[in-house]
Amino acid sequence: MPHARPRGLSVLRAIAALLVLTILAGGGLWLWSAQEHDAGNARPGAGAAGERRIPVRVAMVEPRRFETVLESLGTAQSRESVTLTATVTANVAEIAFQDGDEVEAGQVLVRLASAEELADRREARVALMEQRRELDRIRGLAADGIVPQQQVDRQRSRLEEAEARLAAMEARLSDRVIRAPFSGVLGLRRVSNGTLVTPGTAIAALDDISVIKVDFTLSERFLGAVRRGLPIEARSVAFRGRVFEGEVTAITTRVDVATRTVTVRAEIDNPEGELRPGMLLTTRLPLDPAERLAVPEGSVVARADQHFAFVLTDDDTVTRRQITIGRRQPGLVEVLDGLDEGDRVVSDGILRVREGTRVQVLDGDAA
Repeated sequence: MPHARPRGLSVLRAIAALLVLTILAGGGLWLWSAQEHDAGNARPGAGAAGERRIPVRVAMVEPRRFETVLESLGTAQSRESVTLTATVTANVAEIAFQDGDEVEAGQVLVRLASAEELADRREARVALMEQRRELDRIRGLAADGIVPQQQVDRQRSRLEEAEARLAAMEARLSDRVIRAPFSGVLGLRRVSNGTLVTPGTAIAALDDISVIKVDFTLSERFLGAVRRGLPIEARSVAFRGRVFEGEVTAITTRVDVATRTVTVRAEIDNPEGELRPGMLLTTRLPLDPAERLAVPEGSVVARADQHFAFVLTDDDTVTRRQITIGRRQPGLVEVLDGLDEGDRVVSDGILRVREGTRVQVLDGDAA
């Protein structure tokens, strides 16, 4: 029996080791349970000594201006625009303007050769004076009873014919004088003295740019909100930072069946002539401006189709309120219901708070 004693010692050692492991495991389980129990009984943000408050920033609920802004692209047009042309075939006798001149309505710009027409007008004037003298002579004879009244009537008709021929000569002469149909600015001259012009030959462009018209399109769903007199803003890449103000003057009577859009026309005062016809303008049309309560975008929590905000109470805890939101603008959300003016809502740190959480408001964050 030389090996019996060592085998018995080995068994005792194994049993002792098993007991030690069991005791250690039981102690660890008890410690873990105690910690879980303490954690389960702790209220978020609450406690006496060592209470932990969640640092947050808050913002004041206050009215802000909200508006639905429609942006579109439009092309600048002159208030009035025309390309000056001749109505007859003739040579240019005189050019009475320079490129880029500002002219008044009725001002003479070009005279065409008219020697033959001037001669015809002189002949018509002489014939008219002769017919008037003849009518005066026949009236005297008729008064003395020498000629019948019927002869006076025939002479009066001849006089009217002479007057009509003179008027026709005057009209032919006026066709050889090109005048400005309205006040504006002339473009580049396209003809020279002696040029043979025909009907349709472009002489120069005339534009009235004291007021610029701009046409732009909007979706038909905004047709009920757009009306004459609404203010607009326009911008051009040629004048960065400049805003040109105008107003809506007309709305088309038809909706484009292909694009389902309507064309809106606005007019912009242009006293300095900075805007030119053909320029691309970015238009901005605000609709339904109103003062509404607003909160920062970061104050709103979305849950499915509902929205919430955390309101700070007098005891430095937060309470969750359901709100109804409306329009948005950079950094702000319109509040239609659920908050009152003067409420303070959590704007930063909102993901770390819950109903009843005690918070610490960081300095300088209240609006």
